[in-house]
Amino acid sequence: MIDTVPGPLAEPCRFGVFTGLELELQAPEAVPPAARLGLEPPRFCGQCGRRMVVQVRPDGWDARCSRHGTVDSTELGRR
Repeated sequence: MIDTVPGPLAEPCRFGVFTGLELELQAPEAVPPAARLGLEPPRFCGQCGRRMVVQVRPDGWDARCSRHGTVDSTELGRR
């Protein structure tokens, strides 16, 4: 049986997606104000904390973790 690998932003996240720090160690004020307002895409994988490759487009963004795959901003709207 093959286990599926969770996506970069799948819950529960272990790392902060804007800081890359473990959530237990991350202070609430560590998240940038623009990210709190929803103006910034995630820059780090929530599963492993690695920096993701982020492409910002006029209609949204997509982010890719080398270990956990790709997530697109349009996918988040469907949840």
